[in-house]
Amino acid sequence: MNIATPPLPIFRAEGVTRVYRTGSVEVWALRGVDLALNEGEMVVLLGASGSGKSTLVNILGGLDLPSGGRVHFRDRELTEADDRALTAFRRDHVGFVFQFYNLVPSLTARENVALVTEIARDPMTPEEALDRVGLAPRMDHFPAELSGGEQQRVAIARAIAKRPDVLLCDEPTGALDSRTGVQVLEALHEVNRDLGTATVLITHNAAIQRIAHRVVVLADGRIVRDEANPDRVLPSEVSW
Repeated sequence: MNIATPPLPIFRAEGVTRVYRTGSVEVWALRGVDLALNEGEMVVLLGASGSGKSTLVNILGGLDLPSGGRVHFRDRELTEADDRALTAFRRDHVGFVFQFYNLVPSLTARENVALVTEIARDPMTPEEALDRVGLAPRMDHFPAELSGGEQQRVAIARAIAKRPDVLLCDEPTGALDSRTGVQVLEALHEVNRDLGTATVLITHNAAIQRIAHRVVVLADGRIVRDEANPDRVLPSEVSW
């Protein structure tokens, strides 16, 4: 009898809290979050504005530290890392995609991706990364010559060019219409499928959860639902 090997966690968050203080006022962004993200998994984070989604992703990506609890990346505890170690962690292991593309206007798509490949340890070429997101014919165009969806796909190419272990996406389709949003989701889906890149995707659009392996819902800084998606579909099948 074959016994399936359980997936290995790439991230483990245990009892994570995050408190922001302004004078005597405390704002609890996270309240004791436990979460595991497995190798090769695509997880969608859902929740209303202020539910803690972005705070959680920023902590997983080493952009912020929790006020309490622990975060592990594989066998490394990030909560004990100093600034230099967190910088190296982000550079070597994490790709970020945000709602706004953050491209350098004076550089072509190829040159924007090269900003990452020039400092990564084992990068793709900019040409390979752009080809993976369907932009080979547009790689010598400047951001102003690209549509919003194309600019976001350049941002995805830039994020995956360093071959990250995990891709953290905060509202990557939030500024796009449904047609171009689907194109961006298709690029993320293909990266997850073809490269096995563990992917976390924050969205306020509940329809997008259908493309995920797993759906995690946050409310008031707590996880209120964490379950596998039994009816996963392709991005082109999502009804916006």
